[in-house]
Amino acid sequence: MLLNGSEILVECLKEQGVDTIFGYPGGSVLNIYDALYKHKDEIKHYLTSHEQGAAHAADGYARATGKVGVCLATSGPGATNLVTGIATAYMDSIPMVAITGNVALPLLGKDSFQEVDIAGITMPITKHSFIVKDVNKLADTIRKAFYIAKAGRQGPVLVDITKDVTANMAEYERKEPKKFERYVDDITDKDIQKAIELINSSKKPFVYAGGGIISSEASDELSEFINKIDAPICLSAMGLGGIPSNNERFTGMIGMHGTQTSNLLVNECDLLIAVGARFSDRVATNIAKFAPDAKVLHIDIDAAEINKNVNSYCSVVGDCREVLKILNCKLENCSHEEWMDKVKAYKKEFPLKYAEDGELKPQYIMERISAITKGEAIITTEVGQHQMWACQFIDYKYPRHLITSGGLGTMGFGLGAAIGAKAGHPDKVVFDIAGDGCFYMNNIELATSVANDLPVIVVLINNHVLGMVRQWQNMFYDARYSNTNLDKATDFLKLAEAYKAVPFNVTKPEEVDEAVRKAIELNRTCVINCEINIDEKVLPMIPAGKSADDIITFDDFETE
Repeated sequence: MLLNGSEILVECLKEQGVDTIFGYPGGSVLNIYDALYKHKDEIKHYLTSHEQGAAHAADGYARATGKVGVCLATSGPGATNLVTGIATAYMDSIPMVAITGNVALPLLGKDSFQEVDIAGITMPITKHSFIVKDVNKLADTIRKAFYIAKAGRQGPVLVDITKDVTANMAEYERKEPKKFERYVDDITDKDIQKAIELINSSKKPFVYAGGGIISSEASDELSEFINKIDAPICLSAMGLGGIPSNNERFTGMIGMHGTQTSNLLVNECDLLIAVGARFSDRVATNIAKFAPDAKVLHIDIDAAEINKNVNSYCSVVGDCREVLKILNCKLENCSHEEWMDKVKAYKKEFPLKYAEDGELKPQYIMERISAITKGEAIITTEVGQHQMWACQFIDYKYPRHLITSGGLGTMGFGLGAAIGAKAGHPDKVVFDIAGDGCFYMNNIELATSVANDLPVIVVLINNHVLGMVRQWQNMFYDARYSNTNLDKATDFLKLAEAYKAVPFNVTKPEEVDEAVRKAIELNRTCVINCEINIDEKVLPMIPAGKSADDIITFDDFETE
C-alpha cells in the first residue's frame, strides 16, 4: 500500500493499539495533523494548552493504564516544551513515545526557522532518541520506539521526523506488534539460591518496594511473598498502592518523609529486601548509616541499579514479578513472630499525627478525600508539601491510583497527569492534589480539562507560599524566607470560573466533606480552594544528609 509518511505514522500508531494522543500542532507537523483528522474516529487527539501539558498528560495516561503514552509537538519550541515532561517520565521509568516534527532534510543544520536538535537535547533523558530522515525507515522506527519504551526497564522514547518525510511516499505493510517478553535473561539459579538462603537465615527481614512493583504489575506476587516470609513491608512514594495501605504488614512510606515505624525498622532489620526500588537519596538519606545492621538483597530489572547507591550482599536481576514468582515457588513458609510483634508495637506507638486544634489542616483534607472515595479514586499530585501529605494520609488500595513525580519532582506535573489519567479511565474520579505555587505553573490546563470533557477535581492546598521550600528555610535557614512568599493577588475562585470550572472555597474543617462530595457529584472540572496556615509542616522529616537517628517528628517539633 503506497502512503505518505504521515499516513504511515498513523497506521503504525493503530498497529500499536494507540487510541489516545495528546499534542499541539504547528508547521512541521501539519501533514501529521491532516492524517490524524482523517482518522479522528480511531485515534482521539486531545489538544492541550501547552506542549508540556501534553507530555505530562501522556505520562499520566501511561501510569494510570499501563499502556504507552503518546504526545506530539511541532519543531523548535514545541519540541523543547516537551523536554521537562520527557525527563519526568525518564526519572520514573514511564513508557512514553514523544513524536516531534522537524524542518525538512535540506534545512537541517542551517539554523532554520524553528529548527532544534531535539534528538540531541533529549538523548540523556530518553531510552532512545530517533531522527527519521527517510520515509522508508519510518514504520520500523515507530515500531522500535514502542517496543523500546515498554521492554525491560520502561521509559520514554523520542521520534523526530523531518517534514519532508511526513509528505514523501513509501510502501506500507501492516505488521503485528512485537510481543513484550518479561525480562528474565539475567535471572540465574545461583542468584535465586543465594537469595533463598539469605531469606531463610534472616530473623528480622524487612521488604522495601518501589515503582518497579507497579511497572511489572507484581502486587499479587509481592503480597504472597511478604506473607510467605512473614515480613513487614514499606514502600517508596513511587510504590504506594503496590500493597493496600490497610495491609497489616504495611508500615508506611520510607525515607525523608516516611513514617517513624518504617525508618526505625530499616535501622533494626537484619535483611533488607529491595524490590523494584533504587535507593534514591530521598530514601537512603545517609548511605553510611542506612540499614546499618542489614544484609541487602536487591531485586531489580536494571543491572545498573545494583550497587549504584547502596551495596548489596546479594542481587537478582530481572522482572520483579518473574523473580517473585520463582522465589514464591521455592521458598518454604517462614515465621518471625517476635519481629512482627515489634512491628505492630511500633505502628501503634508511632502513628502519623497532626495537631487537631479546630483549624483546617491539610492532613485532615487528605483523610477525608480518602474516606469519601474509599480508595477508588485516582490521585495525582503536584510536588511539595501537598504531595507528601497525599502520600502520608491517603490510603491507596490499588496500583496505578497514585500518580506523582517522584524522581524529577516536577512542579506543574499533576494537572496534565490528571487529564491523562481521566482520558485513560473516564469512569474513575480523578483528583489533582496541588499547591498554589504549582497551580500557577499549570492552571492553563483547566481549559483542556473543560474543553475535552475530562472532568478532574483540583484540590488546591493554598498557603500562599512555596510551602516545602519555606519549611526548609524555617528549619535550616534561620527563617530567612527568601522569595517563597507568593505575594500575588490572584483570585483562584474567579480564575476557575473564567475557565468554566466550578469553584469551591474551604476555610473550615466542617466544609471539606460537602465540597468534595459535591465536586464528585457534579462530574465537572472543579477547583476546591483550601486555605491553610502558612506554617503547616510535613512531618516526620529526616534532614538531608542525616539518618533515621536524626528524624524530626511532630512531637519533637511541638516541644521546641
